[in-house]
Amino acid sequence: MELRHLRYFVAVAEELSFTRAAERLHIGQPPLSQQIQALEAEVGTLLLERSKRWVRLTEAGKLFLADARRMLALAEQSKETARRAARGEAGELRVGFTFSTPFTPLFATVIRQYRQQFPGVALTLHEMATLPQLAALEARELDLGFVRSVSVAVPDTVRLTTLQHVPLRLVLPADSPLAAQETVAVRDLAGQQFVMYPKNAGTGIYPQIFRMCREAGFVPQIAMEAGEASTIIGLVAAGIGISVLPSSFDRINMEGVVYRPLADPAAMTTMMLAQRVEDGNPRVEAFVELAERAARGLQ
Repeated sequence: MELRHLRYFVAVAEELSFTRAAERLHIGQPPLSQQIQALEAEVGTLLLERSKRWVRLTEAGKLFLADARRMLALAEQSKETARRAARGEAGELRVGFTFSTPFTPLFATVIRQYRQQFPGVALTLHEMATLPQLAALEARELDLGFVRSVSVAVPDTVRLTTLQHVPLRLVLPADSPLAAQETVAVRDLAGQQFVMYPKNAGTGIYPQIFRMCREAGFVPQIAMEAGEASTIIGLVAAGIGISVLPSSFDRINMEGVVYRPLADPAAMTTMMLAQRVEDGNPRVEAFVELAERAARGLQ
């Protein structure tokens, strides 16, 4: 059954005249009659009663008219849905984010503005470390990812867009002698016990801490590992050791913990958006454009 047959039938049913329906459809009356007959043959019953003076809907025709209108409306809706998807206004967008990302004002701003501007897009968020996000992008399990600086080579299939440079913060027990300093150099951390993310967590900060310490002339001593930043901060408060985390975590106010800036220029991480290079997804492009605009506004 073709949509044009439904449109022809609806026109005749509404006009109750083959002549007026043919004029409305801009086709000849004989072809219109033939198309209606073909439709009735396909349906298997008479939909219209005809005489030389009038046209009437049969009972089957009345019920078929309601369904035909719904099918035509659905066809138009389907076309509009496809157009909206092509404009990036519909569909699904899968976005990854690192553990520290939700603590940044930028993340909240971008997500809120995107949901307001694109309410027809189903936005799904996935908390993942940086390296697993890059793998998920390659596997097409994510469309975008808020990631941090990485010390490994980024796949050629992934493009990174820089949003913000974020300083690292030293996390100290409040009674640590280092807490008396306004800023602390990495070299002053030699001999300290560190509380860190596990090496296999896939975070960018683990290798960065080791690199900064090696450049300062020592290898960090790991007292304990934990997979959650809040756990790391709690362990610091318990006196297990010190840690280094993105400054966004200094919003976690925990008794017994203080945060201090690191004096070293290398004590900086970068928040970026990762996407597939060849991906022409308009939802992705709209999200990246909005995120870049929001990042400029927060500078």
